[in-house]
Amino acid sequence: MSSLQKEQYIELSVGAETCAIRIEEIHEIIKMQSITDIPYSRPGIKGVMNLRGKVVCVMSLRNLLGMPDESDTRATRIIVVRYQDEYIGLIVDRVSKVTTYSEIHPPTGGQGRNLEIFFQGVGQKGDNLVGILKLDEILGG
Repeated sequence: MSSLQKEQYIELSVGAETCAIRIEEIHEIIKMQSITDIPYSRPGIKGVMNLRGKVVCVMSLRNLLGMPDESDTRATRIIVVRYQDEYIGLIVDRVSKVTTYSEIHPPTGGQGRNLEIFFQGVGQKGDNLVGILKLDEILGG
């Protein structure tokens, strides 16, 4: 695999969890900004924002993964991804780095958690293991 270009990923954090998203799925990463609330929207949807004239739905990755909300910090970011010909913003606690993984393992459910739902695989680099998010399932669920 050394001659092939390895896929790149953006590592991010929500709570104590570190996850990754394929870089091709990301449109841009922006600092937290004001979000207009949408009354009666489904859980996880925080509202909409104006991104250079486009209305973008903004969701909390914490909520989508079943975690409670926490206050935004200076490290909070919105990762704008392309999903079904629309842009969707995902609020994350921190964006760490661009990386590649030496190996990607299939996800396996452990401790009663059905990890295959949220993760398309587990990236490994040395001793570090990071869940690679399956955006279709998280956003379409």
